[in-house]
Amino acid sequence: MQITGAAQHEAWQARTLPPVEQLRPDLWSVPVPIPHNPLRYVSVYAMALEGGGLGLIDTGWGAEESWVALTEGLGSIGAEVEDVRGVLVTHMHFDHIGLAERVRQASGAWVALHPADAGRISDPRGRDPELAVAGEVEFLVSLGADRAEAVTDVGPPEAMRPFTQSAVPDRLLEDGDLADLPGWSLRAVHTPGHTPGHLCFAEERTGLFFSGDHVLPRITPNVSSSALGDPDPLRDFLASLERVGRQDPQEVLPAHEWRFRGLPERTAQLIEHHEHRLAELLTAVREHPHSTPWQLAAHLTWSRPWEQYARRMRIFAVTETDAHLRLLASRGLVRGSDDVVRTWTPAVR
Repeated sequence: MQITGAAQHEAWQARTLPPVEQLRPDLWSVPVPIPHNPLRYVSVYAMALEGGGLGLIDTGWGAEESWVALTEGLGSIGAEVEDVRGVLVTHMHFDHIGLAERVRQASGAWVALHPADAGRISDPRGRDPELAVAGEVEFLVSLGADRAEAVTDVGPPEAMRPFTQSAVPDRLLEDGDLADLPGWSLRAVHTPGHTPGHLCFAEERTGLFFSGDHVLPRITPNVSSSALGDPDPLRDFLASLERVGRQDPQEVLPAHEWRFRGLPERTAQLIEHHEHRLAELLTAVREHPHSTPWQLAAHLTWSRPWEQYARRMRIFAVTETDAHLRLLASRGLVRGSDDVVRTWTPAVR
C-alpha cells in the first residue's frame, strides 16, 4: 500500500483536522468533523459538474459544527451549499447521511442511496425513537445481555431521535448503475456488509475508487448483526472485499483516514484480519461452550480491556461477535441453540 493522502495522514498523526484539498481540477475533499468520535471526520467529496453546480459523495454528521465545516469547506473552493445538484450517499450511517436532508432543503438537490439501506431508513421501526430503542434492547437481550445493561447501553429515546430522522432518498442506485452527475462516470458498486446497502463508486473516467467505509487504510469497519439487518453480514462483507480486490484503481478515496493506492493488498489484509478473528472466536467457543455472544465477546482481544467497554462501544463489540458467530455457523463450525437467548457450541463433526 502507498499513502497518497499525505496531508490527511500527517493531520491524523497530529490529531488535527486535515485541510480541504483539490485532488483534481474538478474534485475536492472536504473534511467534516464527527463530534466526540475516534474517527474524527468524514471526507466529503465535492465534484464540479458539467454545466454548473456540484455533486457530493456523503455529507457528514448531522450536527451544527459539522454543517459549519461543510459550508465553510465549500466556500473555500468558491462554492456554496446552494450549488449542490445531487448527493450520493455511500451508506445509511449518520456520519455519512446526517446532513443530507439539510443539504437538500438548502439546495433542492436529490439524494441517492442503495435500496437496501433506503428500506432500513424508511422502516417504521427505525423512524420512531421509542420503537427503535425497544427493538435494539430486545435484540441485545437475545444476544445474552442483562436487560438493565441493555437499556443503559442503548440509552433513552431522546438520544436516539436524531438518528431516526435521516433523509429518505429521492433516488435509488443499484449495483452497476451510473450516477446522474454530468461530466462524471461514477458507477455504483454494491458492497454489503458494513450496512446491507453500502455503495462504493468506481469513476471510470479517472480510475478513482470512492470506497466509503468498505475499505479503509488503517482499520476495518464494524460489521455487525442487527434486528433489521441481513442474516450473515460478515459473509457479505468478505465476498464484497474479494470482489473489489480484483480491481486496482489509480487511487482509493475512502470516507475516513487517508487516500491510498494498493486496493488488492488492502482487501487481502482485511480478509486475513477477519479470518484470524474467526479462529480466535472458534477457540473461545470450544473453551466456553453454551455461551452467548455477550459472554463470548469478553473472551476476545479488543483494543482495550473488556471491562472498559460500555454503552455503544460494547454494543458494537457484541453485535460484531454475533456476526462472526453467524459466519462460523454457515461454515458448519459452530451451532446455535434454539433458545430465545441463543448459546453457541462447537459443531459435531
